[in-house]
Amino acid sequence: MNVLVLNAGSSSLKFRLLRMRPAEQVLASGQVEKWGTPQASLRMEASGRSPERRSVAAETPAHAAEHAIEACRPLGIDALGHRVVHGGAKFRDPTRISPETIAGIREVSHLAPLHNGLALAGIEAGLRLLPDVPAVAVFDTAFHRTIPDVAALYAIPSELAQKHSLRRFGFHGISHQYVSGRLLECLRRPVAGTRLITCHLGNGASLCAIRDGRSIDTSMGFTPMEGLVMGTRSGDIDPGLLLHLLTTVRLHAQQVDELLNRRSGLLGLSGRSGDVREIEQAAAAGDARAHLALEIFAYRVRKYIGAYAAVLGGIDALAFAAGVGEHSADARSRICRDLSYLGASLDGARNDSATGDDPFPISTEASSVQIWVIPTDEERQIAREIVELLAGPVAWATLP
Repeated sequence: MNVLVLNAGSSSLKFRLLRMRPAEQVLASGQVEKWGTPQASLRMEASGRSPERRSVAAETPAHAAEHAIEACRPLGIDALGHRVVHGGAKFRDPTRISPETIAGIREVSHLAPLHNGLALAGIEAGLRLLPDVPAVAVFDTAFHRTIPDVAALYAIPSELAQKHSLRRFGFHGISHQYVSGRLLECLRRPVAGTRLITCHLGNGASLCAIRDGRSIDTSMGFTPMEGLVMGTRSGDIDPGLLLHLLTTVRLHAQQVDELLNRRSGLLGLSGRSGDVREIEQAAAAGDARAHLALEIFAYRVRKYIGAYAAVLGGIDALAFAAGVGEHSADARSRICRDLSYLGASLDGARNDSATGDDPFPISTEASSVQIWVIPTDEERQIAREIVELLAGPVAWATLP
């Protein structure tokens, strides 16, 4: 079974074609970049072919999806998968695409208007080009459906919360699910009795507390803005500050949205960039604001690790994933500083040696908490979810 996975972003669309049975194999992967601009291009690598890069006419996300589908169609597509960021309270599992599914995704799109709209564009493109191929939506919020009410509910009137689905949903669930499963493989441990914390640290960032393979808490909430300091998002903030911005500073709601989602986080703190790589370079050159931004980012992650250690009653393993988690030894070092009270000890040489290409342990031999770098693979996890929905449960063996 060949599964094509589409993962839509704000200016690019990642895609991957995987053969899932009898064994997992990546047949093709690539990206449609800078759609909506004259510089739009398709980059693709396929098994047995030379890498390809060419300009394409892609004015909309639907056009980007069409180019990805057409590029992979000659290799055979048996199923089509779409990453959908927000499933709200309605979607708790991977779901076959149908008119009812599309309507349901639209109903909750106000919770993630940009992200869900991009996914819908890809879904509709797939239906046009591959009407007879089964298509499935896999939701970023679904892994967090197991979070208990004690962690998921806000302390606001219950009637209001229930009427408007005002609760903590969590995000990056596809990544947290894959990383935790891969971590257990590396630990050679069964899922029962395990206490894990996974750190998905990229431009968007979140932590997840996982007991027995199930999410029991996560740092993002009703929207992806809650929790950690991120590239351009503020993370946790006093609600009273929002009221102050609206009533005293007299910003409009759209201005507050722009401020907290796109002008805050590492960008706002450093005054120069939301990209950790650029901030690390500036800090190394003596920029005090850049240094403080990195320290605040690490502090917030470390703070959540401590909170989730309390929730879990201890930690067996800690994993770093996504762009910053996989590639920044400096960020991992800052975060793991002073975690010895948990029994977690980082090995500096191992940490510096981790490339992010493969799972790699970075804790000392004496550390009672294993610390790993685990490259995430959302597309592979989505494909696995689709195969299990369409063809039944599988005991997956991850390729080296």
